[in-house]
Amino acid sequence: MSENTKKTYRFYGWETADVTDEKGLTPRDYYDILSTIWTVETCAPRLRVNWSPENVTLGQCSITAFLVQDIFGGKVYGIPRSDGNYHCFNDVEGCVFDLTSEQFGDEILDYSDCPEQFREVHFQKEEKRLRYELLKERLSEAVANIK
Repeated sequence: MSENTKKTYRFYGWETADVTDEKGLTPRDYYDILSTIWTVETCAPRLRVNWSPENVTLGQCSITAFLVQDIFGGKVYGIPRSDGNYHCFNDVEGCVFDLTSEQFGDEILDYSDCPEQFREVHFQKEEKRLRYELLKERLSEAVANIK
């Protein structure tokens, strides 16, 4: 897939998101795949009213970040938000990227000194764990169809 190195992306860290999985896929490749499978069903319930095909990354951050961690390893960190929640992103051996950052439009997020996030905490909410499992299943099917 990796022809996308010539393509421009809108997610944070896309220019240096060059880590690869066992198939040779990068975070940019996964962004392309996820963009076709993120839906209102995988969006956080509190944000669903604002979800649209034009803003597919809305409400997808934690489940996406933990799914990406499954693929590439590394750690998930969270940017504290004013509502008490965290916006999750990935750090894979110093390669920092955020596949769902474009949901914030022109807002500039601060990726420095953020606390590590843990799936055991996030997935205490059953609805979040179920959304993660749905996205994981969809992603697995999509990746299996890549030639």
